[in-house]
Amino acid sequence: MAAESERRGPPERAAFAKFVPIATRWSDNDAYGHLNNVVYYSLFDTAVNAILIEAGLLDPSASPIVGVVVETSCRYFSSLSYPDLAEVGVAVEHLGRTSVRYHLGVFKAGAPTAAAAGRFTHVYVDRQTNRPFPIPEAHRDLMETMIVG
Repeated sequence: MAAESERRGPPERAAFAKFVPIATRWSDNDAYGHLNNVVYYSLFDTAVNAILIEAGLLDPSASPIVGVVVETSCRYFSSLSYPDLAEVGVAVEHLGRTSVRYHLGVFKAGAPTAAAAGRFTHVYVDRQTNRPFPIPEAHRDLMETMIVG
């Protein structure tokens, strides 16, 4: 018997706190004419980091404390292909002391349900030592606004 999370259909927009629009690229399509599965992971990473950068909380080349991906997963429900415009929904699913788990959904622009959905866990580390570090307060404040009831 499949786990309940495996039986669920695609999440709707209400499951997410923020949306990041991202244009697909010609090179995102695979030989089957749709976005290759690895592209969805790149969209997840781009959306999370775009939110942090826009909030002034991340400078990818200089921030002393950064989130590194330690786990990710994705389920696919329907296909996107170039030149579709995508919107990536982001919500915080779990907020720990040094880690945060995001729930993400990739939507064709304007679609009511996600074409793909997954999870993405960041562990915050000191850039110099690569050792876990408590999530900075400003990051935590932003993440708390992305928890969806």
